[in-house]
Formats: sequence, C-alpha cells, structure tokens
Amino acid sequence: MSRVPGWLGKLGAGLTEMSERLDERRAEVEQESDPLAVPEPAAPAPAAGTPAPVADPLPPVGPSAPPAGPRPDPALAVPWGVRVAAEAGWRLLVLAGTVWVLIQVISAVQLVVFAFVIALLVTALLQPTVARLTRRGVPRGPATALTAISGFVVIGLMAWFVTWQVMENIDTLSSQIQSGIDDLRNWLLKSPFHVTDKQINQIAKNLREAIGANTDQITSAGLEGVQVIVDFLTGLLLVFFSTLFLLYDGKRIWEWFLKLVPAAARPGVAGAGPRAWRTLTAYVRGTVLVALIDATFIGIGIYFLNVPMAVPLAVFIFLFSFIPLVGAVASGALAVIVALVTQGVFTAVMTLVVVLAVQQIEGHVLQPFILGRAVRVHPLAVVLAVAAGGMVAGIGGAVVAVPLVAVTNTVVGYLKQYSEELQQQKAPAPPAPASEPENAEDPVHAE
Repeated sequence: MSRVPGWLGKLGAGLTEMSERLDERRAEVEQESDPLAVPEPAAPAPAAGTPAPVADPLPPVGPSAPPAGPRPDPALAVPWGVRVAAEAGWRLLVLAGTVWVLIQVISAVQLVVFAFVIALLVTALLQPTVARLTRRGVPRGPATALTAISGFVVIGLMAWFVTWQVMENIDTLSSQIQSGIDDLRNWLLKSPFHVTDKQINQIAKNLREAIGANTDQITSAGLEGVQVIVDFLTGLLLVFFSTLFLLYDGKRIWEWFLKLVPAAARPGVAGAGPRAWRTLTAYVRGTVLVALIDATFIGIGIYFLNVPMAVPLAVFIFLFSFIPLVGAVASGALAVIVALVTQGVFTAVMTLVVVLAVQQIEGHVLQPFILGRAVRVHPLAVVLAVAAGGMVAGIGGAVVAVPLVAVTNTVVGYLKQYSEELQQQKAPAPPAPASEPENAEDPVHAE
C-alpha cells in the first residue's frame, strides 16, 4: 500500500488538534469577558487515520444561524475624553442651576441679606473690643451693649457732621460754583478750541429743556427716594439688632450652624470657620485703618489748598474707600471737581496730584503692610469681584464682593489642605523592610 494516505491522516489530525486549541482559547477569552457564559463542550477528537472535516467557508445565515456573542456595553464605545466631558458638564449644569436659584432667593430678600452681611462686617470690627472688655472683668452683656452703642453713635456722629457741614456751606459753595462756572465759560471762550458764546448758550438751553421735559421722572424719583429712606431705616435697625446678637451670642450661633452640616463634613467646616472669621476680621480692621489714613492725608492736602468743605470731603473719601478701586476713583474725582469749580484749574491739578500720591502710597505700602498675606487678593480678582458684585447688587454688592472673595479663598485653601491630610491618614502605611536574621553575614565585612 502507498504511505500517502497515512501522511495525510497525520496532517489532518495535527490541524484538527490546533483548531481545537484555538477554540478552547477563544472560549476562555469569552468566558473572561462574560463570567455568566457557559463554555461549550469540546468536540471529540477524530480517530487516527480519519480525514479531518472540511470547514464551511461561509457561516450559516438565517434562522439556523447560531446566536451571536454578547455585545459590549454602549458606554464603553464612547471615547474616554467625551465621557469625562459629559460627566463634568452635567455637574457644572447642576452647580450653575444651584447658583442661579440662590441668587434669585437672595434677590427676593436682598434687604435682609445685606443687613446681615453688614452686621457681620461691623461685628468683625467691634468683636476685639468686646473680647478686651470681657478679659478685664466686664460682663459680656454690658460689654456688648457698650461696644455696639458706641460704634453706632460714632457712625451717626460722622453722618451728622457731614450733613451739618454741607448745610452750613451750601450758600458759599453755590456762589463759588457759579463763579467757577463763569470762569470756565470765559476760559472756553478764550481757549484754542474756538468755542463761541452761542454754542455755550445753546448747551445751557438744552440742559434747561431736558430738566423741564423730565419733570415727571424727577418727581417719581423723589417719590422712590421716600421708599429708599424707609428701606434704609429698616436695614439700619436690622443691622443694629443683628450686630448685638452676633457680638453677644456669636459662639452659640456658630455651634448651632455646625449642627446643620452633615456629620462627614462637620470637622472640615468646624476648622474652616475660625480661619474665615480671622480673615474677615483682619480685612475689615485693615480696610478701616487704610481708609482712615487716606482720608486724613487727602483731607489735609485739600485743606491747605483752600478747597471748600475739606472735612466733609475727607469723610466721603473715608466712606468710599470701602469700595475697592472704584471708591478711590470716585472720591478722588469728587474732590477734584469741587476744587475745579471753586478754585480753578491750578488748584484742581494740585488736588489731583495729592489724591494720586496718597493712593499710590496706599496701594504699594499701606495695603501690603497692614492687610498682609492673609487677605491678599489678586488685583484681577478684585476688579472682577467688584464688577460682578456691582452688576448683581449695586453698591452693596461692590462693598461685600472683595471680603467675600477673601473669605472664600481662605476656606477653599483650608478645605483642600484638610482633604489632603485626611487622605494621607487613610492611606495604608508602607510595608516595613524585612529584618535580616541575627546570624546573617555582613556582605561588607564577610571574609
């Protein structure tokens, strides 16, 4: 017999064995991807000498086709970057919606919110005095009442003094303003701008017509001013009583607030609160000191320049200094305008030089030295915060924007540090190096 059929049988048996191994490997891979899948039993090996079955080149199609393997999860088909962007996107949408709802709630009770925030600022200014009196043996109730009443009396006296000075000098100021307007008119007529008397009269006529045409709006603005005065007095009462309770019972109010925080986040919030309060106290006291120095030196400068109402202008500069950047520009411009219309161009220029010099010293020397690093905020953050606060809530929003940013910066920094320390504490300790037996030979000193 010829040996060719036996050789073909061995080749077919080898190919069959290789196909079975590939099927087993494929089944193992499918079982690893789907642990619930049941492996199919392997087909018995053909006897030696039996020709290997010929594989069908095309799989069956139709109802007789075997069921396809399990499809992968559709989420796994999405690229990783798209999945991360989607996860971050819906979380940002939730945060944006929460912030929008919060802004709407604050707008609905804007008077109460601003009164409480101003009470916090006043409390941060007066609380060290209460603590000092308490350490000297004064009971907390009388110390709180004495400090709060003294603080509000000082603020009231400042407002009364400014009003009294304005009323006393209103006639003199009016005549000086009229004289300054006449001097400005003569200067414009003789200036190289070629302004004629007819043009000046036309401008004055347009102003009179504008005032006459808007009489109704001016009247309605006056009626709205009555509502503003009522809101102001209501807010002042809220500030006074809120300051009293915060000075007297601030610690228990803080403890009550901590009970509202979830237990898991309570230690972090409890640690961030005192640090935020120290930042707020340092900011308020530093701002008051810087504003006082600005008002004093600018007031002395404009007093020696014979600018009328130098003391009321100094008080305005002090109050406007609580609005970062914008307040300094507005108060300085007010002083320059008063000097221009009452004393002329030269005095206005000298007033501008005094204002700019004092503000430069404030920005580069006083604020870094007095406020320090604890409440330092980048100038870009200050500009954006003041602009956003002014757009959302007017002057009150511009006043509270920067201390809010400073406190938020302190809280976020502390919570980040606290989270990192907590993760380090929960991380498993690295394994200790294996100790060598006592009788192990020293490879350096081994003979």
